[in-house]
Amino acid sequence: MTDSVVGRASTGVPGLDDVLGGGLPENRAYMLRGGPGSGKTILGEHFLTANEDDVSLFVSLEESAANLRANAESVGIDISDVHVLDYSPDADAFAEDGTYDVFAPGDRGQSLSEGIKDAVDEHEPDRVFVDPLTRLRQFAPDDSRFYEEVGSFTSYVRNRGATMLFTTQPTTANPDEDLEFLSDGSIELGEAPKGRTVTVGKLRGSSFQSGAHTVRITDEGFHVYPKLVPTVQTRTFDDAMQSTGVESFDEMLGGGITPGTVTVVSGSSGVGKSTTATQLAVAAADRGERAVSYLFEEGTDTFVHRSGSVGMPVERLREDGALKLREVEALTVSPDEFAAEVRAEVEERDASVVVLDGISGYRMSIRGQEDDLVRELHALCRYLRGMGVTTLLLDDVPQVTGDFEPTSERISYLADNIVFLRYLEYRGEIRKAAGVLKKRSSDFERTLREFAIDEEGVQFGDPLTDLRGILTGTPEWPEKDG
Repeated sequence: MTDSVVGRASTGVPGLDDVLGGGLPENRAYMLRGGPGSGKTILGEHFLTANEDDVSLFVSLEESAANLRANAESVGIDISDVHVLDYSPDADAFAEDGTYDVFAPGDRGQSLSEGIKDAVDEHEPDRVFVDPLTRLRQFAPDDSRFYEEVGSFTSYVRNRGATMLFTTQPTTANPDEDLEFLSDGSIELGEAPKGRTVTVGKLRGSSFQSGAHTVRITDEGFHVYPKLVPTVQTRTFDDAMQSTGVESFDEMLGGGITPGTVTVVSGSSGVGKSTTATQLAVAAADRGERAVSYLFEEGTDTFVHRSGSVGMPVERLREDGALKLREVEALTVSPDEFAAEVRAEVEERDASVVVLDGISGYRMSIRGQEDDLVRELHALCRYLRGMGVTTLLLDDVPQVTGDFEPTSERISYLADNIVFLRYLEYRGEIRKAAGVLKKRSSDFERTLREFAIDEEGVQFGDPLTDLRGILTGTPEWPEKDG
């Protein structure tokens, strides 16, 4: 059967059903692997309680029923209605001589297999969770008997119309690849530089999202943040050029900025990148739109105070809901979590302008490897383009004066537009200039303008047609100095 005709059983985990293409195909058996503490039991409890109309059976080989219910409650999961078959070591699964009677040969024979079958016959469950199945290996007479018994009761459970999930704890001495062949799909919980992850290894007869997706476990349970797939979501939008709210800035940009484009605002520290981006967010609010600014390098209170001092009504816009400021603490989120948050702002709260302030802070704050972060940022920008969002990336360049560097390494290719702000030193005075280096959607002004920030916001002066050597940082007026 294909995924188009097989029903889906929700895992009950936010985000994981999206990775699985809608959930687990029903009436099949799935392997959930991972080391101790990776969250397998919590995920299984979500699975058992995902549908209140389903009958669920928990076969526990490690924890007592009382401990399971208490631990589940601590992460906000109520398994009081779940039938628990307790084969934990402290239950009655021990024989009188102290040995564990699961696959013991002799008169009592296949006690676990028969016990599960009896419980399935009694409760007629829709969902069965066995935790952990690999514990049984040490009690089987040999591997052949182990595979025979596992195959027998998994087939029995599936044939009775239930969807089964079982956990494993692979070790070097006892890997679990052999059990994957007995399952219809496999899910692996692990660790990566970005934190806890979940990866789907296979899902027989169904498509799924590949790769390692971020997992977060809180007192509200298990949550999965799927990797962003830019081609999944697009929408139609009006691509008419939008004003920046400053006439001279519009002139530099050939009329303004087109929605669905990425603009890199580059310059060295303190030159005015954040204020310039805030001007664009204010302009969007004046059009009745909504903007979100992610602050990676500055506190919210400082940002609000500084913006107010230059005539930008940031606090009022926050109160009106036209502007959201989100301070991102260092090393607190993964790229997957951040992308999920941005998606929620765009798709659920209709944000039309997204500001990342700034790229160097993003690199430091978002957990992950450098190459991975560049790919994640690329995927995020592609997604925002497809959604018609005006995206602003604030990029620090190290030089204050000297050789011109428009953007930092490996960022310029992301940009549809590049606006650069530049410090100048002229006759012992520090001044600033602004220019447009790139604009894909239209022509733009090739000359540079003097740039300043005062109590009325950003100011772009007349074109600096007489200056020479501006990009070196030490310009000259040849006819005056000559």
